[in-house]
Amino acid sequence: MNHLDTFIIDLALIMAAASVVTLVFKRFKLPVVLGYILAGFLISPNFVYLPTVVELDNVETWANIGIVFLMFGLGLEFSFAKLKTVGHSAIVTAITVMCGMIPGGFAVGRILGFDSMDSIFLGCMLSMSSTMVILKSFEEYNLKKKKFASVVLGALVIEDILGIFMLVVLTTISASRNADGSDTVLKLGLMLLYLAAWVLLGILIIPTLLRKTKKFLNDESLVILSVGICLAMVVIAYLIGFSEALGAFVGGSILAGTVSAERIDKLFTPIKDMFGAVFFVSVGMMIVPEMLGDYIVPILVITIITILGQMFFSTLGILISGQGLNTAVRGGMSMVQIGEFSFIVATLGNNLDVTGDFLFPVVVCVSIITTIFTPVSMKNSERVYEFLDRKIPSGYRAVLKRYTRDTGDEQETNDWAIFMKRYAVRTLLTTLMLFIVYRIGTKYIKAFALDKFTDVPGLAIATVVTVILMIPFISLMWYDRSTLFKKLWLASRYNRLPLISLRVLRMTIAVFMFVLVLDQMLGISKWILIPVSLILVLLIGRSEYLKGSSIKMEMRFVTNMNERILHRRKMERTDERKWLGKTMYVVEFALTYPGLNTTVMELHDTRMMDTLIIKITRDGQTIKMPGPDERILEGDVLTVLGRKDKLENYIMALRQSDEINEPDSMPVTLREYVYGEVFSRVPPEDQIMLCVISVDKDTPFAGKSIKNSEFKETYGGFIIALERGDLSIPDPSIEMIMEDGDVVWALGDKSMADKLLQDGLMQ
Repeated sequence: MNHLDTFIIDLALIMAAASVVTLVFKRFKLPVVLGYILAGFLISPNFVYLPTVVELDNVETWANIGIVFLMFGLGLEFSFAKLKTVGHSAIVTAITVMCGMIPGGFAVGRILGFDSMDSIFLGCMLSMSSTMVILKSFEEYNLKKKKFASVVLGALVIEDILGIFMLVVLTTISASRNADGSDTVLKLGLMLLYLAAWVLLGILIIPTLLRKTKKFLNDESLVILSVGICLAMVVIAYLIGFSEALGAFVGGSILAGTVSAERIDKLFTPIKDMFGAVFFVSVGMMIVPEMLGDYIVPILVITIITILGQMFFSTLGILISGQGLNTAVRGGMSMVQIGEFSFIVATLGNNLDVTGDFLFPVVVCVSIITTIFTPVSMKNSERVYEFLDRKIPSGYRAVLKRYTRDTGDEQETNDWAIFMKRYAVRTLLTTLMLFIVYRIGTKYIKAFALDKFTDVPGLAIATVVTVILMIPFISLMWYDRSTLFKKLWLASRYNRLPLISLRVLRMTIAVFMFVLVLDQMLGISKWILIPVSLILVLLIGRSEYLKGSSIKMEMRFVTNMNERILHRRKMERTDERKWLGKTMYVVEFALTYPGLNTTVMELHDTRMMDTLIIKITRDGQTIKMPGPDERILEGDVLTVLGRKDKLENYIMALRQSDEINEPDSMPVTLREYVYGEVFSRVPPEDQIMLCVISVDKDTPFAGKSIKNSEFKETYGGFIIALERGDLSIPDPSIEMIMEDGDVVWALGDKSMADKLLQDGLMQ
């Protein structure tokens, strides 16, 4: 019989055994994963009373595919947007559990006589609860809507993310057993940098690819494309030095943010279930009864440590996060088992040949026992809470209640904290991308250019290409249209030095990265490189074209990362043409500064404000949509449009210079203001109107920035918002380039609307 026949026979035996045992487990409402493991044991060479798989290598191949598709499916359920919604309690709980269980598991392993690598892997295996078991138990006992269940499920999401990084660390440690600590840390740092760059590029490219090919994607082609992306990510992960599981997870998590995610998940589920079953069957095939007899004491000890440790640290984590005792106890008693991710960690240890043969079956037995114990623990959690509540001394109970009331998921409102968080994220991401470009340029582009050209031309070409690749990220770092920056600047003069210092820090980073590249490529004196790099950075920062390109890149990234959420929000709107009227606000106030005589441009530029003066009222006369050179005098009443936070900054700036006292009215939405003019019987020719324009390739301002479109000069109005796909952009930057397919919102008077209709531009 040839190899192909054996391959098919083995697969048939696996699927037949899995299906029979699964039906039995379903009948008795037992976890299906345990059924797969039992099926694997029954058809393994360790159980001689039933037909046995012939080629174990075939099963290992199928199992590796199973891990890949399981992790891809896990990624599809994750999405980066979930990080914003899991909440503070879930993050604290997951970190507490893992920080407690990993060293605890390592210590137990060493006490039981395991070597260091076995103990490290054991600690990692014991640190993660089973998402599959917990979710199924919550559904079976109708607990998913309970508060503790939401905290637990959020913690499982964070554990999955941390588990992915755990695979990276374990791979690095395993490959660096003979290296010193500094080499291991350096290698791990580089791998994490490559990982971050890889994820960022994936978010930029993959969702865009799906949108561009959407009309060609029926169910068949979408499945093929999704599997292709999954396996491509696996190959990239292998080439970089990561595990296949990480590559599959990243591929799934990138697709999870797209509009097609639910459709992909539905189509991919049968594939995931099939290969997942093969993986868990292969786990069962590794159970050796004789070995389990030899390791019965370690199994029992590890089981007890897992149940008590998971229960204690998860309860502690939920309490530390500010949740009440009831939530903490019931949540802690839900997370008492290990499961599918532990098997993936164990498989990684086997594949890397760094763990003993005994560890896998030991962990499988621990997983089975803890899984069986889970329903018992969940059903008795309320009783345990009531017992503890009665036994805790009243003084401790009062302290606990006060702590959990005073902490919790409160929103940090400090402006500096929010500003620094955003500043740090943008700075770190752009610095990361600059470093990756530097590494690619000095290592690969330089080698390629020198191989194709002589020394001087080759170095010149490599330098130019690397610098060009760095320019978009320098521009993205430089450009930061932060309302909080302006608010902090205006709030206190003592804020200005640190704010300037932060801007200088970014400039210093950009100059440093250019100096690194030029030094590696050309070897010129740093006294020459520093001023040259500084001039380059300043030119990039002042380039309007590069600002527009950076904004376009940023918008694409934001859209791709949040595509699914943006699409859902758009579909939930009862009238998608009303969103802007509820987002932008209008306020009126009189200028009181004696002798004031300035222009619109001067009043705005000196305050750095992103607002629009849409009307000036003077002695009963109105000037609608004033241009930048329009004069503003003492006693004028300004009607100003902007987002609420930017209007607050604008008023703060004018109040500090004594140009106004208080606004003449409270801010109202743009929609209320426009309707108010109609109801107040303002003549049509004096009314402010909001018009919607669809941009296509024949539109005169397509491909131009808002600043260079001459819309104000041609139509007499202002572009105040833009829609690109599912992304709504109120108050866009004047450097933003309008593209084919955009929807533009313009504010003006009747003459603007008439001209837009005449030119066939208005919807």
